Amino acid sequence: MQSFLSKNDIKLSQEFEKKGYIIRNISNKKALKKIKNLFIKFIKKELKISKKIKSHYLLNNIHKFLTTRNLNSFRIKLINHINNTEEFKKLYYLLSKNYLEVLVGNELVMQKRINLSIQIPNDNSSLLPVHSDVWSGDSPFEIVVWLPLVNCYRTKAMYILPPKKYQKFEKKFSKIAKRDSEYVFQKIKKNIKWINISFGQLLVFNQSLPHGNRINLEKETRWSLNCRFKSIFTPFGDKKIGEFFDPITLRKISELGMNYSLPKVNEKS
Repeated sequence: MQSFLSKNDIKLSQEFEKKGYIIRNISNKKALKKIKNLFIKFIKKELKISKKIKSHYLLNNIHKFLTTRNLNSFRIKLINHINNTEEFKKLYYLLSKNYLEVLVGNELVMQKRINLSIQIPNDNSSLLPVHSDVWSGDSPFEIVVWLPLVNCYRTKAMYILPPKKYQKFEKKFSKIAKRDSEYVFQKIKKNIKWINISFGQLLVFNQSLPHGNRINLEKETRWSLNCRFKSIFTPFGDKKIGEFFDPITLRKISELGMNYSLPKVNEKS
């Protein structure tokens, strides 16, 4: 098949296909700074924390200012806050725009609400068991942009099963499909890839591959955002446009074409 993609685009695409994800430095520092400052301002106000405390310390050590009991209600407040902030979704999109255009396309829909994960040390209430989003009805045409607000490593991060390992796992899937997620994790444990990623970078990954997290055994808290994108003209799963996704970069001729209807012909004339 003929391709007019640039060498850099092809290289990026091949890396994504081989690894199931890409990690890249964020070039739009201004957008990233606005996103982080929005969090810091809200956290300090909500928890009545001194403005003198540095942002990186606050995020990594939020468990010193917040109890496990109050964690989820605090997280929900933050999720509502960022999603009710007018420019937040656009800032988030701009961080990954260049990579989305290569891997997904330039006429996109974006998840209506951006998700937030706060995983404090030794807490088992914020776990995401091994899963593939497609197994629960998502479209295989979706891609996830995962943004850390702190450095994430080992159990402070997420894991993913690489494509080659998944191909072997897939052949055995029918035998373990009815078992619980912990059983599935133990079967793939030796083959998973832990994502090591620093603040200032972003992760774009294939959500069709099994992924998840475990109890955070590190001394610091994990903060990460995630949001799904897909091309508006690819098949949708259970999550539909207008319900779960919003169009964000629809081009004019596509809009006109979608609204076009042939003129009526009077057969008697």
